[in-house]
Amino acid sequence: MVTPSAEFPPLEPEELGALRRIGEHWRVSPDGAPPGPERLPLDPTLERSRAEPAPGRFGRLAPIAMFTAGEPGELVATEPANIPGTRAGRALSRCRRALFGPPLTSAAVLYERMRKLVALPVLSSDLLSSVAYGPEAMLAVLVLAGSGALGLSLPLVAVLAVLMVAVGLSYRQTVVAYPHGAGSYVVALDNLGVRPGLAAAAGLMVDYVLTVAVSVAAGVHAVTSALPGLARYTVPLGLLTILVLLAGNLRGVRAAGNLFVWPTYAFLVALLAVLLVGYVRAGARGFEPLPPPAVPATEGLGLLLVLRAFASGAVSMTGIEAVSNAVPAFRPPEWRNARTTLSWMIGMLVVLFIGLTVLIHLSGLVPTPEKTLLSQLARATFPTGPWYALVQAATALILLLAANTAFNGFPRLLFFMARAGHAPRRFLHMGDRLAFSNGLVALAVTAGVVFLVFRGRTEALIPLYAVGVFLAFTLSQSGMVVHWRRRRNRGWRRRAAINALGALLSGLVLVTAAITKFTEGAWVVVVAVPLLVLLALAIHRHYRRQQRSLALHPPPDGRRPGPALTAVPLPGAAEPGAPAEAQELPQQVRHLVVVPVARLNRASLRALAYAASLRQPTLAVHIAPEDPEADRFREQWEAWGDHVRLETIVSPYRTSIGPLAHYLEALHASRPDVLLTVVVPEVVLRGPGQRLLHSRAEHRLRRALRALPGVVVTSLPVHLAD
Repeated sequence: MVTPSAEFPPLEPEELGALRRIGEHWRVSPDGAPPGPERLPLDPTLERSRAEPAPGRFGRLAPIAMFTAGEPGELVATEPANIPGTRAGRALSRCRRALFGPPLTSAAVLYERMRKLVALPVLSSDLLSSVAYGPEAMLAVLVLAGSGALGLSLPLVAVLAVLMVAVGLSYRQTVVAYPHGAGSYVVALDNLGVRPGLAAAAGLMVDYVLTVAVSVAAGVHAVTSALPGLARYTVPLGLLTILVLLAGNLRGVRAAGNLFVWPTYAFLVALLAVLLVGYVRAGARGFEPLPPPAVPATEGLGLLLVLRAFASGAVSMTGIEAVSNAVPAFRPPEWRNARTTLSWMIGMLVVLFIGLTVLIHLSGLVPTPEKTLLSQLARATFPTGPWYALVQAATALILLLAANTAFNGFPRLLFFMARAGHAPRRFLHMGDRLAFSNGLVALAVTAGVVFLVFRGRTEALIPLYAVGVFLAFTLSQSGMVVHWRRRRNRGWRRRAAINALGALLSGLVLVTAAITKFTEGAWVVVVAVPLLVLLALAIHRHYRRQQRSLALHPPPDGRRPGPALTAVPLPGAAEPGAPAEAQELPQQVRHLVVVPVARLNRASLRALAYAASLRQPTLAVHIAPEDPEADRFREQWEAWGDHVRLETIVSPYRTSIGPLAHYLEALHASRPDVLLTVVVPEVVLRGPGQRLLHSRAEHRLRRALRALPGVVVTSLPVHLAD
């Protein structure tokens, strides 16, 4: 399920059993008794600390309760607890609230779901808007053979309608079979294996990025068709649109749905008005097609050209898989509402695609670089009055906002991939408004780069479009065939046949698009998909290695351990030379506390006092640039009382971080079973201006020691007096 808790997966049964066995061997005091609440020097529940707190950096004017009592033994952080303590952080927090709204609690995820009337425009905006450029993309290829070849659009649109219905019916079955949300990635992963699943995911990722770039490019083109003076601002307008879409979706699923619902319905009404008036006028002349303008042929009419036109027209199907990805975003019953929404989407797509293509043929229109076909059709249908402007405005809005479908699907795809370990786990995180903020930002940045590289030209982006999405379609439907063959429940043969037909037709479009558009730019997708698969496999290997390293393992069987301070060897106790990072029981850990001391002042004495209070062996280390300074420091050390063993290292090349890090590494190598705890005093500075006045060697030391196993770096903050 898509919940905020996905970031914290439960332990496997084997790990849970290992955890119990590890707990049986824990010893935290000499008598072996676990600590009780009375052993702590303060009240962790804060119940006995209800006195009015003094104004601090979290509450300058009045005390604010940061926590409330929840379940027994549990505290609940209130909204003020999320407010940063710095002035700049509070200002940034106020700006975020103004742009995106107040943060939502995790329990509100159930109320962020969409009803069908909202889900239909949100999830179908990409699918419906593609009819604004899908027929034009098909006719733009046919017209290369001359205006006489435009008549082939009618049989091609019939074949494409069959393809739309077949793939749509296939995805209806996917919604029922995977009610928890399963795009092509989950279906292919579950039924075909890891690599086919990752190939489907890579195809969808490319499709979502191109959906944003193509939709925004087509929307800006619609604006510049009506207002040619804005053509030179194509790229800034497109990037601004992507930014607006990102901001709208960061407000949450429900807020984004309410924001983008009306443009989709306005576009639908505008297209139906064009079709109604256009067919009435065509019927008045007996549905006699008007002769198109004479266009000279630049290519011969052949099978390859027809297949290219077919593949170009198939881009009208992009977005048909959006519902299967977003089933958990629907209100209960999720699968039933999702299936109903998908049925309406398929019906509207077929009606609009066939209706527009046939009406363009009857009107005798041909593609031109200056104006889109839909703009020409609207002008021919409404030659006077404000209706043309309204149609163009609705078209521009739906094209600009069609990318919202990708903003809904891309983060969810990354969520499913991250849950399986094929994408960074940061994509599991839900932001303040219960939206997958990291995925939204990643999509916006990537699509913005693609839009900028191609300068917002729709004709340059379209050839890249069909390969990725139809790869996902093909693998998803093939996976559903395997799914039904495995289940073999009632009616499985009919369901498998429907999915097999969808896989066959989608595969035909995939091969056609990859071959015919390879030199036009489809090679980019053909290369990008394997690279994304390899990247996902590398990410998964990293997480598997991390999981193996951090997995819980029970201690070896043996006699029950005695008290922690007994001389009898303990089961599982670390032997000399055993790695310190393999020590999981308190009685196994052997300490050495190391305190780097540059000069004797309050900060270093606080660090030494803290280290000594741990009651563990302690070593102080001083790095001196030359022998006289080392002698002076030893005299100061003896004047202090020589309470801690001191080791002095002379660094004649005047560097301190490198020699200290290598010295600690040598200590660790000599006794891998000893855990080195490095206590570093750190002066807390105020603002970037003060940071420029200090070398901040403690940060460089922490970075240098981070890679050493068996070394713990503890920072001891020291605040400057006012």
